Amino acid sequence: MTALTSPTDRHGNAYRSRSLWLDQQGYLDRRPALDGDLEVDVAVVGAGYTGLWTAYHFAKQSPGLRIAVLESEVAGYGAAGRNGGWVGAGIAGGAGRYARRSGWERTRAAAALTERAVDEIGDVAAAEGIECGFAKGGTLAIATTRPQWERLRARFEAASATGMQESGSKLMDPADANAFLSTPRLYGAAFTPHCARVDPARLVRGLATACEARGVRIFEGSPVEAVERGAVRTGGGRLAARSVILATEAWTTGIAKAAGSYLPLTSMMIATEPLPPAVWEELGWPHGLTVRDQRHLFFYAQRTADDRIAIGGRGAPYSLRDPLAEFDTRNTAVWARLEKTLHEHFPVTARYAVTHRWGGALAVPRDWSMCVNYDPATGLGHAGGYSGHGVVASYLAGRALADLVAGRETPYTRTPWVGHRSRRWEPEPLRFLAANAIVRLLESADRKEDTKGTPACRTHVLRPVLPPA
Repeated sequence: MTALTSPTDRHGNAYRSRSLWLDQQGYLDRRPALDGDLEVDVAVVGAGYTGLWTAYHFAKQSPGLRIAVLESEVAGYGAAGRNGGWVGAGIAGGAGRYARRSGWERTRAAAALTERAVDEIGDVAAAEGIECGFAKGGTLAIATTRPQWERLRARFEAASATGMQESGSKLMDPADANAFLSTPRLYGAAFTPHCARVDPARLVRGLATACEARGVRIFEGSPVEAVERGAVRTGGGRLAARSVILATEAWTTGIAKAAGSYLPLTSMMIATEPLPPAVWEELGWPHGLTVRDQRHLFFYAQRTADDRIAIGGRGAPYSLRDPLAEFDTRNTAVWARLEKTLHEHFPVTARYAVTHRWGGALAVPRDWSMCVNYDPATGLGHAGGYSGHGVVASYLAGRALADLVAGRETPYTRTPWVGHRSRRWEPEPLRFLAANAIVRLLESADRKEDTKGTPACRTHVLRPVLPPA
């Protein structure tokens, strides 16, 4: 068996150290960088989900198009290779915010597209031979305190009233919920069938291979120095293009002109060693079922294809000096909280080791709502701001961008996030202070609800900068 290589990023971090998913990848050496000047039809900046879905849809719809993707590290190095592996329906943002601009009919139609996208992503993986462990088993949202249950029920009823409830969803009492998954102290749960489990790194890197098979050129190790009308410049050359698509998500905060567009939040994850069949029998947790709770700093978890529990959550601050700096020792408290959560909800796991700890940045717009924009006059387009919903949102964004550049009007170009613009975040250090205030306040609200069993009203203080209910 050939030994796996361990190439490193520009900061000296081994790519495999960035997540469980990347650690389990085979070949991770960088593709060649852009070396010299090149002319193409479409240049895409970023080889994460947004960039590669955009390139894939371009190549599939217009086979003769010359397409190139530029990536500073390797495909899937960012959030695409580090996330929770949820291919879940639901719009990225507040339904009411979209509806105020586009109306409820368009917003409901967009929500239906997210449901279809779950299956479409699975279809692409199957058609392209991407072995990413795609298994559709739905999501169980559990409530373990009375405030959590009241919040879950209120959200379910509000979504039903506006027609935004995912089809086939239902509320469950504790007995019904425990039939899905055995966990202590349940007050109730909600189930939706529209979610699949996936290995996100295998998906994104398989997508890169599928793009190349359709003629897309991918240049890795090619940090972009400037994005301008008709061209992208790197240290190795200039890529001239009729259309330039910026698909950098959280890494957009490193671009001077766009730094205020997003708040970079870090989501942290841990994963156990593979668990034996007896543990899964005790938990009753089937492959494909994803699980989350209703804390303000909620957890999200999946059963991996190799029988681990991978569980994640928010709560890590970012560095004021470098918002995208890799977090290690400073995140010890978040990892400890995740391990405590793991053992509280699934006590049998206390006997087994946690083998992987990692984190990744996600992009949060000022109104927590995603956007897709393209200007035919300049040929410049961008998409992002998924606030943690990127696996499905990026697929829809890529389809919309491909259609917008081609001048086609489709259901994807009529979604309410096309043309949506969020106001910029306040300048630093106000953005940094807001990010840390959000985390600290939500953490204290969870402590109150866990210990007192009563709702924490303090979250209303930061309602203007919190995610939509």
